[in-house]
Amino acid sequence: MSAVSGPEHVAVVGAGMVGLSTAWFLQEHGVGVTVLDRTGTAAEASWGNAGLLAPAFTLPLPEPALLRSGLTSLLDRSSPVSVPLTPDRRLWAFLAAFARNCAPARWKRAMAVFDEVNRVSLEAYDRLAAGGITAPVKTADPLLVACTSADDRRHVVEEFAAVRRAGGEVSYDLATGAELRALEPSLSANVRTGLRVHGQRFLNPPEFVHALADSVRARGGRIVEGFDVTAVRDLGSSGVALAAASGRELRADAAVLASGVRLGALARPFGVRMRVQAGRGYSFSVRPREMPTRPVYFPAQRVACNPLGDRFRITGMMEFRSPDAPLDPRRIQTIVDSVRPLLSGVDLAAREEEWVGSRPCTPDGLPLVGASSSPRVHVAGGHGMWGIVLGPLTGRLLAESMATGRSPALLRRFDPLR
Repeated sequence: MSAVSGPEHVAVVGAGMVGLSTAWFLQEHGVGVTVLDRTGTAAEASWGNAGLLAPAFTLPLPEPALLRSGLTSLLDRSSPVSVPLTPDRRLWAFLAAFARNCAPARWKRAMAVFDEVNRVSLEAYDRLAAGGITAPVKTADPLLVACTSADDRRHVVEEFAAVRRAGGEVSYDLATGAELRALEPSLSANVRTGLRVHGQRFLNPPEFVHALADSVRARGGRIVEGFDVTAVRDLGSSGVALAAASGRELRADAAVLASGVRLGALARPFGVRMRVQAGRGYSFSVRPREMPTRPVYFPAQRVACNPLGDRFRITGMMEFRSPDAPLDPRRIQTIVDSVRPLLSGVDLAAREEEWVGSRPCTPDGLPLVGASSSPRVHVAGGHGMWGIVLGPLTGRLLAESMATGRSPALLRRFDPLR
């Protein structure tokens, strides 16, 4: 492999949105791909995601509001963002770094990067559609922000103002509760005010990721499920070798590590020191009496709702906990209790598809995308809550860098070695 010609065959670790997008865009450059996953396609965070492609809300996770809420709220099990009482020193070191990045000046610097990203993130979806990905990506015009008080709405407006001051673009109108209910009858009378946010999109995450996998296969790529990569070896000019827990081995010219919260262990030998922490999200589906036609976001509750065909997915929580911990029913109940007063005609007791999944979070809120200390091992992860919205853009940028040897300027913002 040479930096000029690029690799002929790349092994991608992870069959979620990020890994499959990278594989697809590598194929656009004529590169052969094999995608390896420990379980299966869209089996983890890509499955239960809210499915909102909403640049207006795609912001750095370490935000000043978390500092204002204080440590006490983080330890409250009913809080939308919570931390278990644990002696895990690595977790507390991550949280200390995360808190430092909640400072307004650091948030503003990170927001300037997200501004660049948000301007072009949805273009990558347009490229996938032009390339034959038929799973629908729908326009949410408008996406509804539903609030119970003027104070809750004011916080959202102030956040949008901060985004604009950082150079970002947000288009929205103020709305009364009655105006929101006219668009979405499933909102209850407790929704008294809010916003209509324009220019956003939404999709069904597992449906889209499976369509992406089908396209990768149709164009000659392989997807190997049940291949739990435990180590990557740099073989120099001979490429890389990826070893599975079962003892199997795969060789390729280069590797892309897109394994979500399990990225750190594989990437650490190649100079990636930034911790990737599991920020677990919860979701479930219900079947409202009248199916909503557009996404709804409840900002005070930090809950996003999205129509997925015959189901309405409700998603929330940010739980800093081990990715292997079992689903905590109390988290689901917290979401149920928070949205019950806000929805009408929805039987929240008849829940389906209760799910917990781990979002890969970094202390500074920026993804890790690009070459590691080895020119044959590349990283694509650490997107936090934004793996669905930013996955295709990540794949496009990284594939261009690997295939051409030229690193797009935006990619340098996500240096995995920072």
